[in-house]
Amino acid sequence: MTNPPARSPRLLLIATVVLVVAGVILLTVPHTPSAPATSAPPRTTAPTPYPSATAARGPAAQASVSAPATASAASTQSAGASALPPHGEGVAGDAVIQKSLENAWPADLAADEEQRLLAAGRGLLRADATGIGRAKWPAIFGSQGQAIAPAFSTARFRIQAAIARRDGSRDKAVVHLVWAAADRGGTYTDRRITDWYFTRTSTKGGSTWTPQPRT
Repeated sequence: MTNPPARSPRLLLIATVVLVVAGVILLTVPHTPSAPATSAPPRTTAPTPYPSATAARGPAAQASVSAPATASAASTQSAGASALPPHGEGVAGDAVIQKSLENAWPADLAADEEQRLLAAGRGLLRADATGIGRAKWPAIFGSQGQAIAPAFSTARFRIQAAIARRDGSRDKAVVHLVWAAADRGGTYTDRRITDWYFTRTSTKGGSTWTPQPRT
């Protein structure tokens, strides 16, 4: 038999020492981690340029939406008021007032009925304001002994505009009058407003509009 070389254990020892030294070196050398194979970019949320639907329904948004409508309604009313003639314009401005009444309340009565109501309404207003013609309506003004003294002069009394329209039903009507007059103290005021209400009574021969006492 051939005996193994005597230096074999020494070679094993040297190899072990070399491996140990190599391991120590590997442990002490700084380690640089490699980047992952796939790196997804961080997910970001883009800023929203407009408020969300939920925010738009908030009270502030509703107020901002309704504001233009309110401003539009206010401007329409202001425009209508500015379209009327100034106080003291005289007879020249009456046609404008009449037209504004007709535009605001479109006609809803037969022409003959409207004319009858207008004639009665004008007569009632004149009788009430100046005392002229009160005897024609004793149910409204009472007897001559009980009549209240007129509050306005006949000299400057003028009906500026008048319309007759239905008042909620076909058997009720109202005559809307705009007028001017000077009171007993001499103060002249135009564009005064008075309403006279009527009810219709139908008979075989036709119908009659009856004025209602003022309350």
